[in-house]
Amino acid sequence: MKFAVIPLAVIALLVACAPVISQRGYLPDPGSESAIKAGGDTKTSVQARLGYASTTATFGNDSWYYISATEKQVAFFKPTVLKRQITAVYFDKNNKVIGVRHYGLQDGHVIAFETRETPARGRETTFLQELLKATPGSSATNIQETNPGNGGGPIP
Repeated sequence: MKFAVIPLAVIALLVACAPVISQRGYLPDPGSESAIKAGGDTKTSVQARLGYASTTATFGNDSWYYISATEKQVAFFKPTVLKRQITAVYFDKNNKVIGVRHYGLQDGHVIAFETRETPARGRETTFLQELLKATPGSSATNIQETNPGNGGGPIP
């Protein structure tokens, strides 16, 4: 009985570590994408063929991006991107298509969107430096007397 459990545990362990491959975002349709013609299609016709864009240009509304990615994840580890396709549709001021471009992983750069750190202006000091800047014996009244923003006149 004991020996029958070991092979079952090994099989369960192997199944748990099998990579999971998933498709995320826009699912490309080469037929619909090739039907888009520069100068003939508008934002309305592009949306009817491809659907809503994954994202649009940050400044102005002249570019739509349809993004798809294939990712592989093993167990609890961070997923890795196997393939990424971006279909970019560019528009002119009259909302007519002026071009369609396709981009992949080889065309991009890794960008850290979030650093979890708020930038501060000026010189950055450590906790110990801030602690050593504090003057012993100073009180709130002493600070108010020397504060130039406190009226500037003599204290009655």
